[in-house]
Amino acid sequence: MAATSSTDSHTSSFDIVKLVFAIALVVVAMGGFYYLSEESLLYRVLGLLAVVGVAAGVALTTQSGKRLVTFMGNAKTEVRKVVWPTRAETVQTTLVVIFMVALLAIFLLIIDSILGWAVKFFLGTGG
Repeated sequence: MAATSSTDSHTSSFDIVKLVFAIALVVVAMGGFYYLSEESLLYRVLGLLAVVGVAAGVALTTQSGKRLVTFMGNAKTEVRKVVWPTRAETVQTTLVVIFMVALLAIFLLIIDSILGWAVKFFLGTGG
């Protein structure tokens, strides 16, 4: 049992080193992107994307990265299970929302007008 915890600790330490390395790669890539500003934008963007891809690959080899990949796979499975509304349901819901927003806008306009009139009346500036 003690060997397992030391192995987990070792793996955890190595994962931290890999994550720090991945972050350092991204920082260096961003610095290089701006340092090489005289070069073509296309080459700088491609280089930045390549280094970020390598950094992502390194980060995904950690336990956290593997958990992220598993989570994303599970999320994709759950999205497939969602029952999406039909076009008619979507249009009806949109129309109800537009109607309610318009109704609320008119209500607030009336309340604002009444309050504005009351303030002018009490301050003696009109009304």
